[in-house]
Amino acid sequence: MTDVKKPPVHTDPLELLHHMREKSNWGGGDARIEKQHAEGKLTARERLELLLDRDSFREMDAFMVHRETKFGMDDPDKQYVGDSVITGWGTINGRLVYVYSQDFTVMGGSLSQVHAEKICKIMDLAMKTGAPVIGLNDSGGARIQEGVDSLGGYADIFLRNTLASGVIPQISLIMGPCAGGAVYSPALTDFIIMVKNTSYMFVTGPDVVKAVTKEEVTKEELGGAVTHAGISGIAHLTADNEEDAMFLTNELLSYLPQNNMEDPLREVTKDDPLRQDEALNTIVPDSPNKPYDIKDVIRPIMDDRRFFEISEYYARNIVVGFARLGGNSVGIIANQPMVLAGVLDIEASEKAARFIRLCDCFNIPIITFVDVPGFMPGVAQEHGGIIRSGAKLLYAYCEATVPKMTVITRKAYGGAYDVMSSKHIRGDLNLAWPTAEIAVMGPDGAVNIIFRRELAQALKNGGEQAMLEEKARLVEEYRENFANPYIAAARGYIDDIIEPKETRPRLINALEMLANKRDSNPMKKHGNIPL
Repeated sequence: MTDVKKPPVHTDPLELLHHMREKSNWGGGDARIEKQHAEGKLTARERLELLLDRDSFREMDAFMVHRETKFGMDDPDKQYVGDSVITGWGTINGRLVYVYSQDFTVMGGSLSQVHAEKICKIMDLAMKTGAPVIGLNDSGGARIQEGVDSLGGYADIFLRNTLASGVIPQISLIMGPCAGGAVYSPALTDFIIMVKNTSYMFVTGPDVVKAVTKEEVTKEELGGAVTHAGISGIAHLTADNEEDAMFLTNELLSYLPQNNMEDPLREVTKDDPLRQDEALNTIVPDSPNKPYDIKDVIRPIMDDRRFFEISEYYARNIVVGFARLGGNSVGIIANQPMVLAGVLDIEASEKAARFIRLCDCFNIPIITFVDVPGFMPGVAQEHGGIIRSGAKLLYAYCEATVPKMTVITRKAYGGAYDVMSSKHIRGDLNLAWPTAEIAVMGPDGAVNIIFRRELAQALKNGGEQAMLEEKARLVEEYRENFANPYIAAARGYIDDIIEPKETRPRLINALEMLANKRDSNPMKKHGNIPL
């Protein structure tokens, strides 16, 4: 590369323009670019080239420079053209997106007042034109030399994240460090994608943690991709490398509309909408206590058997993600019998509630597969606020006005039956498989309560064996009479009982039937969700 620091000898306007453009493209210089590569990271510009359609990127504010003069910041060597972030717009699969990519080679990607102004400008444009914003985060945090101006810049971004929420999709890719106040912008966006081994997020780093709490922890353990994907639930998707992160972003966007006034794009599929899968008829085990993988139910029903799971490693007792049915984008929520029998706990309730609200924001129909024994009991759950968390899930389903279809595959017990998109909370189509068990509680618990006197008498008259035999008889009798879908169907709470193999064509037909659905909530500023 030519010496970009050296100004052109002549004052020809085009020569000066080319020089300034090259200086902006140079970032923090060759040495810092090489260091970025040595750490297994791409540069800010290389990431944009990988993310966007070829030659579609149009940069804004490439010539802005910071305005700070104290602490030696007026040194020409610290006057980086374009500062520490690259902003602009481009296309992904031909669809307009706005992007910003923090440049760690320029002062560690630290956020200055100018850095924030550049991001805010493209966010304002995104709101005006109704297109997604994608942020590629790789920053050491606030620029200390700028003090409150830097902090104010963060707040300006946070405000725009909040105002844009539910209006345009916002996706944050964490490509390196994201610490302190910097974490709150990604946290306010719809999705966070982290790269394993090279990205991390935390409010306070390991050194501060050690000083305050005496805990010793590495950056990876404290806030790495695996930690946030599986323990905190902050990361919705994890990538093995930066190329994979861009692929996931591309896939994710394909399920989302440009904004809340549009529907997601419909994709042409060759998968027969009338296709039936015989294996579904026998997938639910005969034993009510035997698990099965709900993903083996979801995939055969969806177009091309594809399911794009979100938050796969967090709260695994509930499954959420995107798929297509008849070419239409749909959101999936499903209890997972393979993990904790599919019970609803604090984490699962909040994971599902957030996903439901996202689908509702962006006009994505919701399909719920139900196999839930209830809410998780225990002191830790009660003290941790399972009531509040369960109410969040209930609130999200009640509030949602998009088409809502529910399929009960097996258990739907107690309050969890109500919560999981039941007819009572505006479920549009509620189906059940013949294996469905809809009751206040499971047969075993119900018998213990309803027939406690009879069981006590059997124990008194014939001993423990006699009591167990009587209980087994009563459990089977209860299951035959109550733990089935027919009582709910008789009352209209279940719209139809279907063969499992029919599920795909029935759901596709329902999507077509509900295409023009209109529903609304009472006029209000906003509800008071139990946060």
